[in-house]
Amino acid sequence: MPANQTFLTAEGYKKLVEELNTLRTTGREQIAERIKEARSFGDLSENAEYDEAMNEQAIMEAKITRLEEELKNVQILDTEELRTDVIGVGSYVTVYDRSFEEELVFQIIGKAQANPEENRISDESPVGKALLGHMAGDLVEVEAPSGTITFEIRQISK
Repeated sequence: MPANQTFLTAEGYKKLVEELNTLRTTGREQIAERIKEARSFGDLSENAEYDEAMNEQAIMEAKITRLEEELKNVQILDTEELRTDVIGVGSYVTVYDRSFEEELVFQIIGKAQANPEENRISDESPVGKALLGHMAGDLVEVEAPSGTITFEIRQISK
């Protein structure tokens, strides 16, 4: 598997493709219009609107390039193929945090779809990396900035 492999659900893949298409079409058209308008203000060497529009164009083009690269290396997760005996990318994991004495549920997902507020954690995060490959009943220690966290894996699901 390539080092820059991106794991996405079918829904996540569709969202990234839609975002890329929007940037390529509407986004580029809007920036081109702003540049055209800014040029009409005269001397480009002292034209803040022109400089700002050109900076926005550079940022958008960089984002387009990043999305194109991510999409080249996508592996779409097939939820039917997910295992429930061992944690993999796409798994939902119920753990017991021994430090805070609370049960948590995470989905281990590729970095492009990670959202900690929704308990969707990246397979490249410290917690995600530590949990991958483990089974229900295992104790997993995670080195975090705040110290070592110990999780007891209670359940793995699709």
